[in-house]
Amino acid sequence: MPCEGCMGRDNVSTGATMEFLLLGFSELLRLRVLLFLIFLIVHLATLAGNMMIFLAVAMEPSRPPMLFFLCQLSAIELCYTLVIAPKALLSLVVVEGSTISFLGCAAQMHLFVALGGAECFLLAAMSYDRYVAICQPLRYAAVMSEGLCLRLALTCGLGAFAVALGLTVAVFRLPFCQSRRIDHFFCDVPAVLRLACTQSYTPELPLLAACLLLLLLPFLLILASYVSIAEALLRVTSPVGRGKAFSTCISHLAITLLHYGCATFIYIRPKSSYSPARDKVVSLVYTVITPLMYPLIYSLRNKEIRGILRKMLRRKKIAQVN
Repeated sequence: MPCEGCMGRDNVSTGATMEFLLLGFSELLRLRVLLFLIFLIVHLATLAGNMMIFLAVAMEPSRPPMLFFLCQLSAIELCYTLVIAPKALLSLVVVEGSTISFLGCAAQMHLFVALGGAECFLLAAMSYDRYVAICQPLRYAAVMSEGLCLRLALTCGLGAFAVALGLTVAVFRLPFCQSRRIDHFFCDVPAVLRLACTQSYTPELPLLAACLLLLLLPFLLILASYVSIAEALLRVTSPVGRGKAFSTCISHLAITLLHYGCATFIYIRPKSSYSPARDKVVSLVYTVITPLMYPLIYSLRNKEIRGILRKMLRRKKIAQVN
């Protein structure tokens, strides 16, 4: 049963006029100018890095499947950053915290979960690409056709959108207590669930279901792909061939560990263990630092990306000279 003082959800107009207060980093008043400058620089660098990779790969006439998926990943990271960063920066400018409407909070949560889920599915698709490339090299071109890549990318987006929509609807149908202060810099699921006026674990069931679909299922697919890859590499007698094959997976493995490490810590646990200060730090790494690392990891580790970027810079220099 809802607690006393809960906000009635049977009034249709309540959701349109209701607002939440994002406290952000209000406890760090003395550091807010420094944090704002750091966040702004990181945000601009993230946008520039992902935009550069997206444009470089999109302008390439012939793209292998891995670069196609990388282009999708950069597009997701661009949208992902734009959903979170503006409110995070605003929370550092406004001392008392920034307000966000009921619908705005729901939209931000839905987009955040949908984009994060699409990234999980896309990482699974990329692991399948690596599996086919290493375990079935002779059939790679036939299996990883352009049509299959398009279907995989579409499935990743639509599947994550549907799961995120169900989770968002389930969360915002809950009765909220009079305190509308979200101790976070964006409308994250655990932070909003903490405002729910209920003593049971029922509100956490949709989050658990979403975690199973968006985190556990892709992770198991990635794990199965890499188990098969490891078995195939053990049969390779040449250390050079084994190292070359494994090096093609390093970038994907690094990004997978970054993404799943933070996501698992934040979402796969009960509401009772929620710690605002600790969660904000982990979310900061998850939403601000990790998207910046993706273009750095891929541009440093992927020879094809480095080649495309060099060609793009050469074209730019030639255009400037002309």
